[in-house]
Amino acid sequence: MKVTFWGVRGSIPTPGHETARYGGNTLCVEVSLGECGRTIVIDAGSGIRRLGYDLMARPGRAPRVALDLFLTHTHLDHILGLPFFQPLYRSDTQVSLYGPVTSSEGDLKKVIGGQLSYQYFPVRPVELAAEIRYVDLAEGVYDIGDGIRISATYLNHPLLCMGYRLECRGKVLCTAFDTEPFHNIFSTAPSDPAYDESMAREGRQAACEANLRIQEFLRGADLLIHDGQFTAVEYAAGRAGWGHSSIEHAMAVAEACGARRLALVHHDPMRTDSELDRLAEVHGGLRPGSGLEVCFAREGLSVTL
Repeated sequence: MKVTFWGVRGSIPTPGHETARYGGNTLCVEVSLGECGRTIVIDAGSGIRRLGYDLMARPGRAPRVALDLFLTHTHLDHILGLPFFQPLYRSDTQVSLYGPVTSSEGDLKKVIGGQLSYQYFPVRPVELAAEIRYVDLAEGVYDIGDGIRISATYLNHPLLCMGYRLECRGKVLCTAFDTEPFHNIFSTAPSDPAYDESMAREGRQAACEANLRIQEFLRGADLLIHDGQFTAVEYAAGRAGWGHSSIEHAMAVAEACGARRLALVHHDPMRTDSELDRLAEVHGGLRPGSGLEVCFAREGLSVTL
């Protein structure tokens, strides 16, 4: 299992000299399963554009390109590269496109079709040459053939968002993009007129159970790719509820679930290469005690499991 990062930035593409080394493209991760010849792509941020050209140019590629594309959710920074994904314009491409249903009014095909409309882009879905199969996902376990099992679970984000667990031939890759810790949503201050002791207690228990559920979902990952947009100080300064994690939280989750490696992604769009370097000096490398290996992902990084 070879994992390659084509986009690691969060929220909006950030091209420029200050982000050139880590990359300014939004999230896109390729998983190549060489033993069975399968390609899985997770998210279609702006990084998927370069992946598309690379797929078409690879020497010895199969005459027909077939891949599975899993969207964590349909916020713009995770789908904006899709109209620029070259394989979609070729009749020798077959794409299975998976993602969560985010509302009762529209399935995944309708949501993606809304992006590919003349109001936003000059190409309509009917003009795409590729064979595209849309699969609406809910929480559960999915066998997609060749011994590949994909599990999906809901994360904590303002829009319905999936975490994925990919298992194949004894290796485990987990993703937790765009998520933050679950918190008690009820007042815990007795002086608050809205305070209710039983509700506060139930809220604490529900948040604890939800966080443990995510931890168990990620259990034993050979590689965990986790949102790390903020530092703990930044998160505490008014970012709670935005749907993104602190670096420190991501590391704590990785250690608690027994992950071997942690790749931090969804870098803040205001974070420069130099600032990421400084954070990597503090948090990167092997963690004492747990042996967890932490890195700040950059475009072009490949990890073989």
